[in-house]
This record gives sequence, C-alpha cells and structure tokens, in this order.
Amino acid sequence: MSKNRVIAIYLPQFHPTEINNKIWGKGFTEWTNVALAKPQFKGHYQPQIPSELGFYDLRLDEVRIEQAKLAKQYGIEGFCYWHYWFGDGKKALEMPFQRLLETKEPDFPFCLAWANHSWSTKTWNNVSKNSKEQEFLKQEYLGKEDYIKHFNYVLPAFKDQRYICVDGKPLFAIFNPKEIPEDELKKIIDLWNRLARENGLKGIHFVARVEKIAKLTDSDIKERIKGSSKDFYQKYLDMGFDAIWPESMRKAEILSKGFFKMFIKRVLYHSLKIRLIDKYNYKDIINNFYNDYEKEENVYPMIIPRWDKTPRQGKIATIYQGSSPKIFKKHVKDALELVKSKKSEHQIIFLQAWNEWGEGNYIEPDVKFGRGYLEALKEALDEENKE
Repeated sequence: MSKNRVIAIYLPQFHPTEINNKIWGKGFTEWTNVALAKPQFKGHYQPQIPSELGFYDLRLDEVRIEQAKLAKQYGIEGFCYWHYWFGDGKKALEMPFQRLLETKEPDFPFCLAWANHSWSTKTWNNVSKNSKEQEFLKQEYLGKEDYIKHFNYVLPAFKDQRYICVDGKPLFAIFNPKEIPEDELKKIIDLWNRLARENGLKGIHFVARVEKIAKLTDSDIKERIKGSSKDFYQKYLDMGFDAIWPESMRKAEILSKGFFKMFIKRVLYHSLKIRLIDKYNYKDIINNFYNDYEKEENVYPMIIPRWDKTPRQGKIATIYQGSSPKIFKKHVKDALELVKSKKSEHQIIFLQAWNEWGEGNYIEPDVKFGRGYLEALKEALDEENKE
C-alpha cells in the first residue's frame, strides 16, 4: 500500500431526500443535472456520463461497497465524507454516513469534513432556474450546548476502528472556517478536544480548508496572491487547527488568466451584471496550483482531476478545459513531490473529489475515459514508491 495518504472527498448526495424532494422535485439527485448538461462550445465534453457504476443510488449498500473496492484498488486510503450539521440537530445527506456506522460496510477507512455552509435554491442548481434565490437551511453556530450535541453525534464515528487518524487523533476538516466567528471557532476546537479526551481519545486533528483568495473582489488581490501563504494561514494554526488544507483554485485561475482579464470579468459582473462561461486551460491551472508553503509538515495539498460546473451552472459555468489522465498524473506527481519529505503520517493529499459529478469534479469511471484517471493516480503513486 502507498505510503502517501490520498484521501478522496466524497459527496453523499446521490439518493432522494425529503429536503431535495421539497425544493427541486420528487426523486431529485444531481444525476438529474448531470444527465441534462449540454456542451457550451465546440469540443466541450458534456454530458459527462458514469460508466461501470452507473447512475447509482446510495441507498444501496452494494453501491458504496463497490465504490470502496475501486478506491482501494487504485491507492486511495479512504473517503472523506462531506458532513452537514446546520445547528440544533438539523442535518442533511446523513444517510450514507449513518449506514456506514450501522452496517460496518464498506470496510474502508473514512473521515468527515464539515461542510459548514447554508443551503439555498442555488445549492444544486444555478439560481437563474428559479424565480428568486431563497435560503432554506441556514448554517448557525448556536453555542456550547449545540457544539456538545454535534460532538456526541459524530463521536461514534471517531471511535470507529475505520476512522482515519493523524498522530493518533481522528481527522476532522472544516470546509470554511472563515465563515465561523473567531470566538466561536476557538470555542468549538477547545471544547471538542476536551470532550475527545474525556471519551478516551487523544484529541481531534482539526484541518482548516482555506482559500487564500476567496473572491474576485478582494481589494488587495495582487498582494494576497504574491504574499506569504505562511503568514496568511498561521492565524488558523494559532486558533488551534493542527493542519491546513489549501484551496488554491481561485489563485490558480487568476494566475492562469492574468490580472487584466480577471479585472474585466469583475467589471462586467459587478457593474453590468454580465456573467459568461469562465473557461481555463486545465494544464495552466495545475501549473499555478502549488507553492513552497505546501511542503510544510502541517499542510496537506489538494489534487483535482478536472472541473466543469456546467451541470449546476449551465451558460455561466466555470470550466477547466483539456484535462486528461496524462495531465492529471503530472498534477499528482507534483503533489507527491511536495509531501515526500514529510513524516509518513503527514503525507496527506486531499483528492477533490471522488464523485462531485455536478461540478465535473470526479475520478469515478465515465464513458469517455473509463478508469483512466484512477489508473493515472495509481501509476503516479507506484512510481513514487519505487524511487
């Protein structure tokens, strides 16, 4: 098995739920968007259709078992499930996680990443498809009692022998720590670490997923791109996070397209409300993806096989054009180079994603490439281990 710890982000969305039925229609899953996606320009690969796993339903245990077998075969250590807790016990898409605990299947390592964002009518669809964007699940931070309730909900997972640990502590990532008021964030980290120790654990290995450039409207965007990443991320480590998961896509987009073109895009959108397809060359993206900060012991780089939000956004989608298994393999090898000098426990690489089909961000087999991306990942891992 590879010494490198590739952990694949897993979207537990592909099954009907009461809230999705209510907002988007009975039986809705993102397969609806995926199947209806249309090419936006000549040579555009859409719709992107799954092959051997098909349009699966995650209510079936055998589907999740087959996914785990496939991931393990190609060198992935485990799945990191997006976890939705909105406060006061409100959850979403929790069924696959609960089945995982109840049935002990699949017998495959896993961890959780708290997707701490509100849901609105544009969560799975572009808002233009609705009369008006409406928020219907609000992400709230309700204080100590609710944080304890949240901890107790995930505690059985932390104690599961399959749960992915780092330095003996269960790994728990937070999607958007910037969204949480700093005093509340510090409170959550301190409280959960104390509760973990009281329940026989060494603590929690908290990972902050952070975008250095969150919006095109950042006034100091040039300085933030060129400035020290270490200084920018240090505040999260100071708050109690054990590691950083850099989300480098926006930075790579700006460097790929250039500041002038991005400025024009900003003017069109904010002054004239004009949005167009936001297209990039995948090779340019990965060539601008990393920096030396990601060689730090407590930084876990990310790899992306491809990106195409046409199923969700249609004519205003962000698209990374020209991805292929061969170029993805180069991307993986770049990430492996960043982690090779770290302790084996910290040679973590987040693969985003296993199955985000609505974002065109997946590594599962499809009708065009088959298992090509999985094979590219395995080849890169095997070659690294021979060196």
